[in-house]
Amino acid sequence: MSKLKSEIENHLLNHILPFWINLKDEQNGGFFGKVNYDLTVNKEADKGGIAASRFLWSFSAAYRVTKRPEYLECAHHAYSFLVEKIYDHEHQGLFWQVDYKGNPVEDQKHVYTQSFGVYALSEYYLVTKSEEALQYANKIFNLIETIGFDKENNAYKEEFDREWNELPNEKLSENGVVAEITTNTHLHVLEAYTNLYKASAEEVVKERLTNLIEIFYEKIYDKDTKFLNVFFDKHWNSLLHLKSFGHDIEASWLIDDALNVLGLEDERFVQMVIDIADNIADAAILEDGSLANEQHNDDVDLTRIWWVQAEAMVGFHNAYERTNDEKFLTLVNGLWEYTKNNIVDYRDGGEWYWSVEPDGKPTERAVGEPWKTPYHNSRFCLEMMERIENK
Repeated sequence: MSKLKSEIENHLLNHILPFWINLKDEQNGGFFGKVNYDLTVNKEADKGGIAASRFLWSFSAAYRVTKRPEYLECAHHAYSFLVEKIYDHEHQGLFWQVDYKGNPVEDQKHVYTQSFGVYALSEYYLVTKSEEALQYANKIFNLIETIGFDKENNAYKEEFDREWNELPNEKLSENGVVAEITTNTHLHVLEAYTNLYKASAEEVVKERLTNLIEIFYEKIYDKDTKFLNVFFDKHWNSLLHLKSFGHDIEASWLIDDALNVLGLEDERFVQMVIDIADNIADAAILEDGSLANEQHNDDVDLTRIWWVQAEAMVGFHNAYERTNDEKFLTLVNGLWEYTKNNIVDYRDGGEWYWSVEPDGKPTERAVGEPWKTPYHNSRFCLEMMERIENK
């Protein structure tokens, strides 16, 4: 375990984070919005609201764990861009996307984006004790709860225009459906509220977070198949026979994190956490140790996505901590070996590929863009470093 921790820590400090630090935009703020597959940087690419939040979280968390001053400097830089350019001071909330100078180009407000704002601002508060940051986090929390939550259906809504009028959820739907409720948004609201409760210990956050765990157990988790449903209509009817293996294993450990923060040892929820991890281990681990992406009807997508491997390692390690079942450690080691040998980009100046195709070739897709930031793989490293250290 100490060897694994040492490898992962070295990888974070010397491979992942240097790549992203080099993208700091000193002139316009934030971080450059796109790195192409050939590692050329597009300094005039748009900058995503989700990405801006993920940069803030990543560098704040990296500083919290390592205490390296260069990461705190990057966190300050990311915070300034988020509150000055991504936050809409006229109508409140975070924009979906701005141009490279910080002017809104897609001014929709999505609950998914807001959740990452809460997550990031809470983390920044935890390392700086900036009351302003916590105030912004609470502002966004209140927006989500007052505008973005449907009390009648006990569900979080999805997409809004700049002035917070509800829109069809085009930003977070796929596979030919427009979903009024998504597991993805609920998962990241849960993740955000877990961090906000760590930061604020407010009773209202505790109540909303507890409700989210209940939503997962009662509405999202299929107790027969042990999978999470993905897309729903407004009455919580599942729209597709879709299994998202990466989201399931990510949900397993994020739900458990929420349980730990709340001090909630409810047998129903703990068993759900373990059963999800067991199920994904059986359904989605491939012969080479990697995790498949998803299954739609009978069609299994064997693309190995970067974030799926990262979240699986944390999820299975968490399952080991819950069960002491060594099979989960074996899965973590297999995933790490696969990731080192296939997902990590060893080209000069590289980071991780977006994905690897079923034939073993890297996907020629941008390696830095609004959906690909240091968040997933730096979090994997930080989680593993802390968990092994505290064992």
